[in-house]
Amino acid sequence: MEEKKLDINSIIGFVLIFGILVYMMYQNAPSPEEIEAQKQAEQEQVEEEKKTSKQNEAVVTTASDYVNAKDLDSTQLASLQSKEGSLAYALTLPGEDFTTVETDVFKLKFSRMGGHLAEVKLKKFVTFDSLPIYMVKDQNSAFNLTFGTSDNRTRNTKDYPFQSSVSKSGENTIVSMKLKFSETEFLEYRYELKPDDYMIDFSIKSQGLSGEFNTSQPIVLDWKQKGIRHAKSISYENRYTRLTYMHDEDRVEKLSQMGDDEETVEDVEWLSYRQHFFSSILVANDSPFSKAELTSQNLVEDEEVDSLFTKLYTSKIPLAYNGGEVNKNLGLYYGPTDAKILKTYDKSLEESIPFGWGIFGWINKALFIPLFGWLSSILPYGIAIIVMTVLVKLMLSFVQYKQFLSQAKMKILKPELDAIREKHKDNKLKAQQETMALQSKAGASPLSGCLPGLMQIPVFYALFMFFPTAFDLRQKSFLWADDLSSYDSVADLPFNIPFYGDHVALFPILAAIAIFFYMKMTTGQQTAMQGPPQEGMPDMGKMMKYMIYFSPLLMLIFFNNYASGLSLYYFISNLISIGIMLVIKNYIIDENKVLAKIEVSKSKPKKQNKFQRKMAEMMEQAEQQKQAQQKRKK
Repeated sequence: MEEKKLDINSIIGFVLIFGILVYMMYQNAPSPEEIEAQKQAEQEQVEEEKKTSKQNEAVVTTASDYVNAKDLDSTQLASLQSKEGSLAYALTLPGEDFTTVETDVFKLKFSRMGGHLAEVKLKKFVTFDSLPIYMVKDQNSAFNLTFGTSDNRTRNTKDYPFQSSVSKSGENTIVSMKLKFSETEFLEYRYELKPDDYMIDFSIKSQGLSGEFNTSQPIVLDWKQKGIRHAKSISYENRYTRLTYMHDEDRVEKLSQMGDDEETVEDVEWLSYRQHFFSSILVANDSPFSKAELTSQNLVEDEEVDSLFTKLYTSKIPLAYNGGEVNKNLGLYYGPTDAKILKTYDKSLEESIPFGWGIFGWINKALFIPLFGWLSSILPYGIAIIVMTVLVKLMLSFVQYKQFLSQAKMKILKPELDAIREKHKDNKLKAQQETMALQSKAGASPLSGCLPGLMQIPVFYALFMFFPTAFDLRQKSFLWADDLSSYDSVADLPFNIPFYGDHVALFPILAAIAIFFYMKMTTGQQTAMQGPPQEGMPDMGKMMKYMIYFSPLLMLIFFNNYASGLSLYYFISNLISIGIMLVIKNYIIDENKVLAKIEVSKSKPKKQNKFQRKMAEMMEQAEQQKQAQQKRKK
């Protein structure tokens, strides 16, 4: 492309044109008398336009457009009433744009326009970068009632100014926000704040409006909120940010964890806009919401970008009339997603925390939450995790003992099992029958090692759900980890590695190393007792060797962005498992004694149970069918 430049001739031309324009403006400039006459004419035109505008219309739609009734003449009032109906009265009342109230836990700002909470600051908490925690701020939340009027109009409370008043009832603070239709007729939002309490008693009620409402259509409560980012890792925080609700008395369900979702549900007891460690919860105190239309939209499109918000939640809830009036008692909770606090309200609000489903959640609520709560009350949080890990491993040590004992028996029987396989190498079914018979006599079934291992799965999964949701770990440090509820970073990378991140966390590295050595020991033991792979079956020995390297790699990548408290648990847990295995192998299990017990067991007649007899019969029938097929081929 040709580069555009100004040469000397162009510059001279622009200067000449500019000079000519200046000269022409000077020559055509009006005289002082003409200027004065023009100003007078313009002033008269402005005054005339103002007069006409006031006579023809009165537009009052925003907080900056409030007018006072004493400043309006009868024509203007009539125009306003024609446009707004009974709500014209609300638009003529003076007031402050915001009302601010503080308690031990809150700093709240109520907006005159719409009467809702414009700001909710939690005074006892800060974000990962030491900024105040705001649940509501900078119009991230909207609370509106849509209703029909008797003159067939549709109104939204967000468009009208409320009158505020603050009073005391004992130690409680009452904030009343009234949308006035007249001095004695109004729609009121009543907020009752209690000392050191995150639950606000909130009611919506009307007085004298039975003739104003169009009761053929319900009032619709519309609550929207975008979750404000509070944590260091937005991807990790967003994973535990979710709309949760209770309906049908005790059913707790959730919208999608990562994608967009919507749902229409009935008989809703409460709904929670959970933002990982902080929640905004709307509770139906007097009776469940008959219906709620819920949506959740994921706002984190690119996890490498420092987004300000995680998800957008919306709820549309119809409210029924009672005698032509509205009267609904609710609760508004803005505070920590802490099971201890939520449980005090006796509304099952703690069920909004993802402890795990079924038995996993039960283990957390019945065992790990009380246990960790007690340990952390007397020990530093990092030490409490280590002590709890030790207690859990000791509790499960008998399982590890059973597994290792089974492996030891199979290792001792390996020469005899190899001899059986060699003897019946041309008859796989016969080899399997004699193998099972020998294992049964010796009491060394492979399942005796697998079943105890399965018992550990509920415990491991429960702890996997416990650590990311443990509010007590938030911003608690241990060694190099600044926050046990977030990742520990010992090095920041100048680039982002897919699935890994832009930092190096040390606890996952230590956990991966411990897992590698533990699997090296257990896999070596299992490989030693395995025979050669059977034809048509996968080589389990080779697969287990791959797992030695795959599992630590998975830990290294997946847990790099997870809570460092969880990685600390896995590191200590695997260290203890290695220690227990070494103690069992070197000091508890004597292979000579095990062999002697096996010989005694083999010498005794072994009575088969129904399952064993059935299996033996099936195998015998299969062997006979195989022999018959071979005869027919001959």
